Amino acid sequence: MEFSNERVKLGNGIYLNLIKTSKFKSNLLSYYFVRPLNKDEVTKNALIPLVLKRGTKDLNTSIEIEKKFEDMYGANYSSTINKRGERHVLRFSAEWANGKYLNDKELNYGVVELLRQIIYNPYIENNAFSKEYVEQEKENHRIRIESKINDKRSYAVNRCIEEMCKYEDFSLYSLGYVEDIDSINEINLYQQYKNILNTSQIEIFFVGDYDEGFKRFLIDNNRVEIENPVDIPREKIITRVEQKNMIEDCLDVNQGKIVIGYRTGVAFEDDLYNALLIASDILGGGPNSKLFRNVREKESLAYYISSSIIKYKSIMLIDAGIEFENYQKTINIINAQLDELKLGEFSEDDIEISKKSIITSLKSIRDSIFHISEFFFSQILAKDSRSLEQVMDDFESVNKEQIIEAAQKINIDTIYFMNGKK
Repeated sequence: MEFSNERVKLGNGIYLNLIKTSKFKSNLLSYYFVRPLNKDEVTKNALIPLVLKRGTKDLNTSIEIEKKFEDMYGANYSSTINKRGERHVLRFSAEWANGKYLNDKELNYGVVELLRQIIYNPYIENNAFSKEYVEQEKENHRIRIESKINDKRSYAVNRCIEEMCKYEDFSLYSLGYVEDIDSINEINLYQQYKNILNTSQIEIFFVGDYDEGFKRFLIDNNRVEIENPVDIPREKIITRVEQKNMIEDCLDVNQGKIVIGYRTGVAFEDDLYNALLIASDILGGGPNSKLFRNVREKESLAYYISSSIIKYKSIMLIDAGIEFENYQKTINIINAQLDELKLGEFSEDDIEISKKSIITSLKSIRDSIFHISEFFFSQILAKDSRSLEQVMDDFESVNKEQIIEAAQKINIDTIYFMNGKK
């Protein structure tokens, strides 16, 4: 066992997760603020990390903040926002060289205090964010949202999800919407920031080596009372497909994009979930997969093709880049390969290759301080108490009958096609 983990309740809705490991020369501290994913706040939530990094109470500009981190032996600060199922998650992180290797006992404490200052003590003017900072970041954010169309593959996947989950919160784009930006100002954004601090579920993760004194410091300095942490219900899993959707966007592109969304009805806590992941991998997980061999190699129809499972919504996606005229032929072969999967037309070698691929990916978690934090965070969201070793063992025990059973639950819901301009 290369790391041990301990979970400490700090208050109502706030936990400290300590993952002790001496494998790395660095430490990682991450604050995850977990919100419900909804249209009313999605754009504001995405804007807040951009404004927070502009200045703190003591360091009024982003340059001062960057210099302070640089003075701490090049410590690295980052913030992200993404969706995990129908949760909107703001993450603030600092990674830095462990002070014990630099003979600087105060370094670890200093980085923690600086990260907390960014999160909890932002630069304020007249009981609101800086108007100048908010207006600048609104324009930067507008560009970020508008530029999503530049990555056509990612854009196509998002469009498929948007149409497939039109009446579900999962359809929302994690960065928000251009049409909501104009109504945001330094006052209402600051109100949403305070709302996040006062009502979010908070998961704090420390990954690295520490002693009892530092552990006590983390506990004592992160006690926050959240009166009413927002309740985020379990995502609704749709099992039946009432009506198939076909969506076409005609854009100025040289290559067509197909994204097919399937409902599986196999929730992540279901006994068949691991079998579903293996089924998806056999279908389109890599160069040995059925789709790669038949659509890309044998028929030369696709520039790329793969399948994947969206964990919290139990959705499978197949996406491919094709020539426009190959649309129907590609769809036909994809359907045929999925039918074969459901009939069990795959070998024990296919199963072993997929298991090995998934387990190799899981093993690689141990090599990244960030991936370790992300793994444990995803386990908490899923209310899954298994260790990494147990997760790997569970994949090993999956058999062919379970894979067939899981595959038979895969039902097509939405086909999205990015076509050229006609």
